[in-house]
Amino acid sequence: MERQLAVTLISPYKLALVGVGKIARDQHLPSIAENPAFALEAAVSRNANVEGIDNFKTFAELLENRPDISVVALCMPPSVRFQTAWDALSAGKHVLLEKPPGATLSEVETLTALAEKNGLSLYATWHSRHAIGVEPAKKWLAERDIRKLEIVWKEDVRRWHPNQPWIWQAGNAGVFDPGINALSILTEIMPHGIHLQSADLEFPANSETPIAATLKFFDPKGADISAEFDWRHEGKQTWDIFVQCADGEMRLADGGAKLYIDGALTVEGPDREYPIIYQRFAALLSRSEIDVDLAPLRHVADAFMLGRRTETEAFFE
Repeated sequence: MERQLAVTLISPYKLALVGVGKIARDQHLPSIAENPAFALEAAVSRNANVEGIDNFKTFAELLENRPDISVVALCMPPSVRFQTAWDALSAGKHVLLEKPPGATLSEVETLTALAEKNGLSLYATWHSRHAIGVEPAKKWLAERDIRKLEIVWKEDVRRWHPNQPWIWQAGNAGVFDPGINALSILTEIMPHGIHLQSADLEFPANSETPIAATLKFFDPKGADISAEFDWRHEGKQTWDIFVQCADGEMRLADGGAKLYIDGALTVEGPDREYPIIYQRFAALLSRSEIDVDLAPLRHVADAFMLGRRTETEAFFE
């Protein structure tokens, strides 16, 4: 069931969307349109426009021409996001960050400190945490003895990120762009803390970011926890988390859209992840609060620090 977040709304927040790519068009635009807390007033993109609103090529042009806009949603690649987020917060704008929230932990910590100093909302979004099966999975695991947890996240980058060369450039995470969705669910449903123990990363010869990764985690309670990410998978797209407990088994399938307990489908529903994100953002704005959880990004940073790197054949679309 979709969680409803109470918001005291006087008038819609004037919002600008920065970065008009596939995820912005597929998810952000419709989610903003259905939420009465927001009025989409402008967009910023070097190569695209959104009909019916003001469009600018640079964020500086937006700030100069639309000082009345109080909220910005940043959907550009993480490697180039920091300066825009900094400029927005410095200009008194509330900021929503698409995942991953930044290229480094330090960047996001710096932005959080600036938002706190200026009394502004900063929201680092993790859309997969709002998949319909995640909350009931978290409740089911809360008091259980976890013996094994395995993440299998395999998809075809050609299908989901066509003609997007930025994903192979340093600072944009490579296979961790989808893999961090799994890590955001993992850090949400685990009843206690874990940390990365080892990582094997595969880098195409022509890429600065990995195309595949295998992770092993240390669990202080002794569970065997692992994750396998692969962006070369041409078969059935797979976004699954399998958990074996002392008294049963659980599977989160299709990125959290389905929850199986002991083989029986117990939760299933439509994709409402991004609408819930904007409900949450409106609630934060009404109280000028900050929601920045760096746990998923920290696991990625640890993987790059600990990872054993292997060069694989060059990758071409």
